[in-house]
Amino acid sequence: MSTILARSRPAEILLVEDNDNDVELTKIGFSQAKFAVNLHHTENGEECMAFLRKEGKYANVPTPDLILLDLNMPRMSGQEVLQEIVNDDRLKHLPVIILTTSDAHSDVLAAYKLRCNSFIVKPVDFENFLQAVRGISDYWFTLVVVPTDSQ
Repeated sequence: MSTILARSRPAEILLVEDNDNDVELTKIGFSQAKFAVNLHHTENGEECMAFLRKEGKYANVPTPDLILLDLNMPRMSGQEVLQEIVNDDRLKHLPVIILTTSDAHSDVLAAYKLRCNSFIVKPVDFENFLQAVRGISDYWFTLVVVPTDSQ
């Protein structure tokens, strides 16, 4: 998506997060951002991959412009999701931001080795969390040009 597209249609964002409070905070943060977004949500890595591959109940979902991925999830971790995305030619062009509570050097390094585009540690207080989400929106939909498809 280019900056022009960001203004002509809402950005499609997939939030992969198992914590309901963080989901709500993310929704609030994007509602306060400058750009319209359609925020889609999956609770774990398996659902994320079904969404991205448009399987089952996700057959008609849009391809996300941006993925916000938690690392610590049940059934399939964020690192496993990153590995799947990198190995899938249909998906590896998608920008992925890690949004997690972990600030462990090993997690940061592993995520970047798996080609994440950004690694953000979730702020613990309400206002800083909202500011981080607004910052993601401002950066990714003002300054960065991302592909609209894999071609």
